[in-house]
Amino acid sequence: MKKRLRIFQSIHFKIALVFVLLLLLAFQIVGAVFVQRLKSENLKAFKQRVELTPYVDNSLITSLSLANSDKGDQRINSALTGINNQNISDVQVVDAKGNIRGETSANGHAIVGQKNTDSRVKRVLYSGRSFSETTFNRADNKHYYISITPLFSSSGNSNTLVGAVYLRADLESVYDSIDGVTLIFATAAIVATVIGMGLAILISRAITRPIDEMKKQTAKIADGNYSGHVHVYGNDELGELAQAVNNLSVRVEESREQSESERRRLDSVLTHMSDGVLATDRRGNITIINDMAAEFLNISSDYQAKGSSILDVLGIREDYTLRDLLENQDTIVLDTSDQEHGQVLNAYFSLIQRESGFISGLVCVLHDITEQQKIDRDRKQFVSNVSHELRTPLTSMRSYIEALSDGAWQDPEVAPTFLKVTQDETDRMIRMINDLLSLSRMDSGTAKLDLELVNLNELFTYILNRFDMMIKTDQNDAQTEQVKRYSIKREFTKREVWTEIDPDKFIQVIDNIMNNAIKYSPDGGVITCRLVDTHQHVILSIADQGLGIPKKDLNRIFDRFFRVDKARSRAQGGTGLGLAISREVIEMHHGRIWVESVEGKGSTFYISLPYEEYGEEELWNEDQG
Repeated sequence: MKKRLRIFQSIHFKIALVFVLLLLLAFQIVGAVFVQRLKSENLKAFKQRVELTPYVDNSLITSLSLANSDKGDQRINSALTGINNQNISDVQVVDAKGNIRGETSANGHAIVGQKNTDSRVKRVLYSGRSFSETTFNRADNKHYYISITPLFSSSGNSNTLVGAVYLRADLESVYDSIDGVTLIFATAAIVATVIGMGLAILISRAITRPIDEMKKQTAKIADGNYSGHVHVYGNDELGELAQAVNNLSVRVEESREQSESERRRLDSVLTHMSDGVLATDRRGNITIINDMAAEFLNISSDYQAKGSSILDVLGIREDYTLRDLLENQDTIVLDTSDQEHGQVLNAYFSLIQRESGFISGLVCVLHDITEQQKIDRDRKQFVSNVSHELRTPLTSMRSYIEALSDGAWQDPEVAPTFLKVTQDETDRMIRMINDLLSLSRMDSGTAKLDLELVNLNELFTYILNRFDMMIKTDQNDAQTEQVKRYSIKREFTKREVWTEIDPDKFIQVIDNIMNNAIKYSPDGGVITCRLVDTHQHVILSIADQGLGIPKKDLNRIFDRFFRVDKARSRAQGGTGLGLAISREVIEMHHGRIWVESVEGKGSTFYISLPYEEYGEEELWNEDQG
């Protein structure tokens, strides 16, 4: 919410107030100087007007010099009576001894002949120097001008003090004149101030209007609204500032669009990265975390991680400190495996540094190396298995060949048996090499499917009929040997199921599963083969009544060279690659193969293939083609 400025806080009010205050200050200074000057001139003129004429002074000096005091007093009173000046309110003549010799006031005759007690008069008589001052009488609330002038009589080359004249004049006329002028000046100042205030408001408005528009525009820019421009009223400083604000608005909008584009691109990169990315502030608290990092660390929302320490999010607080991560950007291996799935991460750390070298944060990149480690383990296991699988028949062949070389070939009973074992081991190695080549072609993507539209019911029946024939052949050929007896049970859908598959590779898959079922089925066991269809898939299953597969081995049954019972499988001539090839073939058909097993009760292998129902016309066209 925007804060509203009060009237006395606005620059508009401050400019007008400063202008008015300066105007008042100027009037005060000018008025004070003018009034003081006027007062000084008026007082000077007043003093000149109330001074006694030289004639009166000479008359008073002559009167005070007479030996006969009565005659002198008469002449003094006569001289004082001749003073005709309305401004003079009182004149008093004092001789050199301080006796009052003449007085113009109403009670003047009563005090004539008495001693003057005024200290100012005494000071003049003692010093012989004139004295003047302006006083205010509180009794009548009037201003008076007082002047005391010594009187000297000239006799020869010396001047003799004969007395002094005390003069008091009423200054009210002077002050009334000054007050009148001051009132006129104050009235003029007030009128000028009011006019000046109006002008100040107009001037301040002219100054603050573009400033206010610039303020509004900058507020819009701060809110992300870059529309509109500040009106340029002139080519002065404010006009240049308004133009600069307009240019700033355009530049900020361009920069914001560019930064927003970069941010979206960065967000898109972070979102679609296969690696997890975390960024922290200088205290090690998470500020950025992408979806992949949240998935790696099993965090449902990035809000749960933001603000948390990276040591806690990665679960490495017991082994590392933030200083360790800042000083040594080594790779850390994080094992985040749980009961459901295994996961191993590589954590790469790098510093976020400014040009000054100040470290403002840390970036951590999480790379999932689970599959890489699995591939490394599988590769090592594969090399080990291949080496072992090849060494076993080769060692066996070498032993029999050495025995033959030592003369066993001459024994008509032993030689055929040794040669038969050598031939079997050779066939076994050839089968294993062919299986490895098949897997290699599938891994490299060079293996191709020769697809045909096949009636799956008939093809599955054909494959099982071959095994029925093998059962009869084995039973007829084995006259003395103990032959395992088993039977094949069929549970097929009555509808004809047509689908596109590679018949040869599909037969190879069924053969692998059937051979395993026969190998591990007990004597007299039943192998149940089923074929059902759904709206989008056709599912085949082959169930035996054998020993079953331990639960811990179910997830590895389709791995290469993996055998549940290694000794028995090798004795029966298995290579450990049949189920791995079967899985690759089914996945090439965009299908799925899996197994369900209960240890001691048997196993059931399932094959699911995509299925699309064909009409009779489509089947006929296919047959004709």
